[in-house]
Amino acid sequence: MTQDERRLLQTFRNLGDAQKISLLDYADFLVARAGAATGDAIPAEPLDIPRPAEENVVKAIRRLMTTYPMLDRSRDKLLHETSALMTQHLIHKRPAVEVIDELELVFRRHYEALNDNSSGG
Repeated sequence: MTQDERRLLQTFRNLGDAQKISLLDYADFLVARAGAATGDAIPAEPLDIPRPAEENVVKAIRRLMTTYPMLDRSRDKLLHETSALMTQHLIHKRPAVEVIDELELVFRRHYEALNDNSSGG
């Protein structure tokens, strides 16, 4: 185990249950954000993945990244907006439903901007 791994484990052990859940959610978010290139053909249209009745922010981000595979996950503006919303939820306790509603709009807006750029308009 590396020094960083030991430090993370010690920090995790010192947290309360709610903070442990938040840390794990954020770690999942970072993993999802990093993503892995699959090499598959990327669809031009968003996939039809319905929003579940009960969904946390991390799962919503995963769903939206899957729904909009044509968006470049490393694009600074999309990453910045997604990270900011995740922070509002985890740190500032903004309700998940509000954050997910806004995430839906952010991904849709980036998709529409991509289409506007692709069509030359």
